[in-house]
Amino acid sequence: MSVTTQISNITAEVEAIVAQSNGIADTIKNLAEAFPGEIVFSTSFSWEDQAISHFIFSQNLPVDVFTLDTGRLFPETYSTWSSTLSRYNQRITAYYPDAQLLQEFIAEKGPNSFYESVDNRKQCCFIRKVEPLQRALNGKKVWITGIRAAHSPNRNDMTQVEWDGSNNLAKYHPLLNWTTEELTGFIRQNNVPYNPLQDKGFVSIGCAPCTRAIKPGEDFRAGRWWWEDADKKECGLHVHK
Repeated sequence: MSVTTQISNITAEVEAIVAQSNGIADTIKNLAEAFPGEIVFSTSFSWEDQAISHFIFSQNLPVDVFTLDTGRLFPETYSTWSSTLSRYNQRITAYYPDAQLLQEFIAEKGPNSFYESVDNRKQCCFIRKVEPLQRALNGKKVWITGIRAAHSPNRNDMTQVEWDGSNNLAKYHPLLNWTTEELTGFIRQNNVPYNPLQDKGFVSIGCAPCTRAIKPGEDFRAGRWWWEDADKKECGLHVHK
């Protein structure tokens, strides 16, 4: 089977399951049955990811859940991680930066070089997030994400299912078209633990040095890498073409 045919087959199968399923929990259940051991969900403990974790954990769906611990997360993020484990008593696997790569980068450029140039910041993101993500996704066929269209202007034309050529798998974005009001309402209704920073204007929470609260009227991405141009504000985890 050619690579092109494999891509087409996997994407078509995921699209068909999404179209034929009844709601998010049912979709994830059906995807897990179609791709046993080959489906994963990545969480950063954001509102979006906590909602998806609730779908998975509350119904004990057979989906591996992982997170990327960059080593520079907010204390509140670790607290949310802990409260999620306490609430659901389910496993969350952590992936960490390669120690040698990180040591060499810090030795050469220092601990805060990401403020100095886009190239430095992207290199830091690669070491702390992209390379660990590649390990987490190795051998998988479906990746569930918490992406919403409202997160970034360049995501307005995304579809719920797309092929990720960088990682050679299909991506499913169950909350793509949810509004913030729908999301926060779901969190409250189901008493889902969430990061308290989100009540303080942090709408996109990553590493502490690279994240700030946004001001009223600012774009969602204004709180990430605010010293860079808006069109450069991606870390490489989600490459959308």
